[in-house]
Amino acid sequence: MTDEQMKYPIGKFAPPASFTDEDILIWIDDLRTLPGKLRSAITGLNYQELDTPYRTGGWTLRQVIHHLADSHMNSITRFKLALTEKNPVIKPYEEADWALLPDYRLPVESSLKMLEGIHIHMVALFESFTENEWERSFVHPASGDTVSLKKGLALYSWHSRHHLAHVTETVKKLVKV
Repeated sequence: MTDEQMKYPIGKFAPPASFTDEDILIWIDDLRTLPGKLRSAITGLNYQELDTPYRTGGWTLRQVIHHLADSHMNSITRFKLALTEKNPVIKPYEEADWALLPDYRLPVESSLKMLEGIHIHMVALFESFTENEWERSFVHPASGDTVSLKKGLALYSWHSRHHLAHVTETVKKLVKV
Protein backbone atom coordinates (compact mmCIF):
# COMPACT_ATOMS: atom_id res chain seq x y z
CA MET A 1 0.00 0.00 0.00
CA THR A 2 1.14 3.54 -0.70
CA ASP A 3 1.43 6.13 2.06
CA GLU A 4 -1.80 7.71 0.81
CA GLN A 5 -3.63 4.36 0.90
CA MET A 6 -2.26 3.74 4.38
CA LYS A 7 -3.93 6.91 5.65
CA TYR A 8 -7.33 5.17 5.35
CA PRO A 9 -6.51 1.53 4.59
CA ILE A 10 -10.16 0.43 4.85
CA GLY A 11 -11.61 3.72 3.59
CA LYS A 12 -13.04 6.65 5.52
CA PHE A 13 -15.89 6.11 7.94
CA ALA A 14 -19.26 6.38 6.25
CA PRO A 15 -22.23 6.14 8.61
CA PRO A 16 -24.71 3.57 7.39
CA ALA A 17 -28.05 4.81 6.09
CA SER A 18 -29.81 2.17 8.17
CA PHE A 19 -28.86 -0.24 10.93
CA THR A 20 -29.81 -3.91 10.82
CA ASP A 21 -29.62 -6.37 13.69
CA GLU A 22 -27.00 -8.26 11.63
CA ASP A 23 -24.88 -5.08 11.28
CA ILE A 24 -24.99 -4.58 15.03
CA LEU A 25 -23.88 -8.17 15.69
CA ILE A 26 -20.98 -7.79 13.22
CA TRP A 27 -19.88 -4.50 14.79
CA ILE A 28 -20.05 -5.94 18.30
CA ASP A 29 -17.93 -8.86 17.11
CA ASP A 30 -15.37 -6.42 15.66
CA LEU A 31 -15.00 -4.97 19.15
CA ARG A 32 -14.97 -8.39 20.80
CA THR A 33 -12.12 -9.60 18.59
CA LEU A 34 -9.97 -6.46 18.27
CA PRO A 35 -7.75 -7.00 21.33
CA GLY A 36 -6.83 -10.55 20.29
CA LYS A 37 -6.28 -9.61 16.65
CA LEU A 38 -4.10 -6.68 17.66
CA ARG A 39 -2.05 -8.80 20.07
CA SER A 40 -1.65 -11.49 17.40
CA ALA A 41 -0.61 -8.95 14.76
CA ILE A 42 2.32 -7.68 16.80
CA THR A 43 3.50 -11.01 18.20
CA GLY A 44 7.23 -11.31 17.62
CA LEU A 45 7.87 -7.60 17.08
CA ASN A 46 10.57 -6.08 19.24
CA TYR A 47 10.53 -2.69 20.97
CA GLN A 48 12.25 -0.94 18.06
CA GLU A 49 9.94 -2.47 15.43
CA LEU A 50 6.95 -1.10 17.32
CA ASP A 51 8.43 2.34 16.71
CA THR A 52 7.88 1.95 12.95
CA PRO A 53 5.43 4.53 11.56
CA TYR A 54 2.57 3.06 9.55
CA ARG A 55 3.13 5.77 6.92
CA THR A 56 5.43 8.74 6.41
CA GLY A 57 4.39 11.34 8.97
CA GLY A 58 2.05 8.88 10.68
CA TRP A 59 2.04 7.44 14.15
CA THR A 60 4.23 4.52 15.10
CA LEU A 61 2.65 1.13 15.78
CA ARG A 62 3.28 1.80 19.48
CA GLN A 63 1.38 5.11 19.29
CA VAL A 64 -1.49 3.46 17.39
CA ILE A 65 -1.88 0.79 20.08
CA HIS A 66 -1.76 3.32 22.93
CA HIS A 67 -4.19 5.53 20.99
CA LEU A 68 -6.66 2.67 20.61
CA ALA A 69 -6.67 2.15 24.38
CA ASP A 70 -7.15 5.86 25.07
CA SER A 71 -9.78 6.32 22.36
CA HIS A 72 -11.83 3.32 23.41
CA MET A 73 -11.52 4.34 27.08
CA ASN A 74 -13.08 7.65 26.07
CA SER A 75 -15.70 5.89 23.96
CA ILE A 76 -17.01 3.68 26.74
CA THR A 77 -17.35 6.79 28.90
CA ARG A 78 -19.34 8.46 26.13
CA PHE A 79 -21.63 5.44 25.81
CA LYS A 80 -22.20 5.29 29.57
CA LEU A 81 -22.93 9.02 29.72
CA ALA A 82 -25.53 8.57 26.97
CA LEU A 83 -27.08 5.67 28.89
CA THR A 84 -27.36 7.62 32.12
CA GLU A 85 -27.99 11.21 30.96
CA LYS A 86 -30.27 12.72 28.35
CA ASN A 87 -28.26 13.56 25.21
CA PRO A 88 -25.10 14.69 27.07
CA VAL A 89 -22.44 16.84 25.48
CA ILE A 90 -19.28 14.74 25.56
CA LYS A 91 -15.76 16.00 26.16
CA PRO A 92 -13.44 15.72 23.16
CA TYR A 93 -9.69 15.34 23.59
CA GLU A 94 -6.64 16.22 21.51
CA GLU A 95 -5.59 12.75 20.38
CA ALA A 96 -2.52 14.01 18.48
CA ASP A 97 -1.30 15.73 21.65
CA TRP A 98 -2.01 12.64 23.75
CA ALA A 99 0.18 10.63 21.35
CA LEU A 100 3.14 12.82 22.36
CA LEU A 101 2.79 12.20 26.10
CA PRO A 102 5.46 10.07 27.84
CA ASP A 103 3.17 7.07 28.40
CA TYR A 104 3.04 6.54 24.64
CA ARG A 105 6.69 5.41 24.84
CA LEU A 106 5.84 2.59 27.25
CA PRO A 107 5.76 -1.02 26.09
CA VAL A 108 2.32 -1.76 24.60
CA GLU A 109 1.30 -4.53 27.01
CA SER A 110 -0.50 -2.16 29.38
CA SER A 111 -2.59 -0.73 26.53
CA LEU A 112 -3.37 -4.22 25.21
CA LYS A 113 -4.60 -5.16 28.69
CA MET A 114 -6.65 -1.95 28.88
CA LEU A 115 -8.23 -2.73 25.50
CA GLU A 116 -9.06 -6.26 26.61
CA GLY A 117 -10.86 -4.98 29.72
CA ILE A 118 -12.58 -2.08 27.98
CA HIS A 119 -13.82 -4.32 25.19
CA ILE A 120 -15.17 -6.93 27.61
CA HIS A 121 -17.22 -4.14 29.19
CA MET A 122 -18.28 -2.66 25.83
CA VAL A 123 -19.46 -6.01 24.49
CA ALA A 124 -21.39 -6.76 27.71
CA LEU A 125 -23.13 -3.38 27.45
CA PHE A 126 -23.90 -3.67 23.74
CA GLU A 127 -25.24 -7.21 24.02
CA SER A 128 -27.67 -6.03 26.71
CA PHE A 129 -29.04 -2.97 24.86
CA THR A 130 -32.72 -2.62 24.12
CA GLU A 131 -33.86 -0.80 21.00
CA ASN A 132 -34.50 2.28 23.14
CA GLU A 133 -30.95 2.19 24.47
CA TRP A 134 -29.54 1.97 20.93
CA GLU A 135 -31.44 5.16 20.12
CA ARG A 136 -29.97 7.09 23.05
CA SER A 137 -27.39 9.65 21.98
CA PHE A 138 -24.70 12.12 22.87
CA VAL A 139 -23.64 15.41 21.30
CA HIS A 140 -20.13 15.96 19.99
CA PRO A 141 -19.34 19.63 20.65
CA ALA A 142 -16.78 19.99 17.84
CA SER A 143 -19.30 19.12 15.12
CA GLY A 144 -22.54 19.72 17.00
CA ASP A 145 -23.70 16.32 15.75
CA THR A 146 -26.05 14.20 17.81
CA VAL A 147 -24.67 10.66 17.68
CA SER A 148 -26.95 7.70 18.38
CA LEU A 149 -25.36 4.78 20.17
CA LYS A 150 -25.95 2.68 17.03
CA LYS A 151 -23.92 5.14 15.01
CA GLY A 152 -21.30 5.23 17.77
CA LEU A 153 -21.00 1.45 17.63
CA ALA A 154 -20.57 1.59 13.84
CA LEU A 155 -17.90 4.27 14.26
CA TYR A 156 -15.89 2.35 16.86
CA SER A 157 -16.15 -0.85 14.82
CA TRP A 158 -14.68 1.09 11.89
CA HIS A 159 -12.09 2.71 14.19
CA SER A 160 -10.99 -0.73 15.40
CA ARG A 161 -10.64 -2.14 11.89
CA HIS A 162 -9.00 1.08 10.61
CA HIS A 163 -6.17 1.02 13.14
CA LEU A 164 -5.84 -2.77 13.04
CA ALA A 165 -5.19 -2.39 9.29
CA HIS A 166 -2.51 0.23 10.04
CA VAL A 167 -0.79 -2.34 12.23
CA THR A 168 -1.25 -5.43 10.04
CA GLU A 169 -0.20 -3.68 6.81
CA THR A 170 2.90 -2.25 8.50
CA VAL A 171 3.81 -5.65 9.95
CA LYS A 172 3.59 -7.12 6.43
CA LYS A 173 6.19 -4.57 5.29
CA LEU A 174 8.42 -5.36 8.27
CA VAL A 175 8.27 -9.09 7.57
CA LYS A 176 9.27 -8.54 3.90
CA VAL A 177 12.42 -6.64 4.93
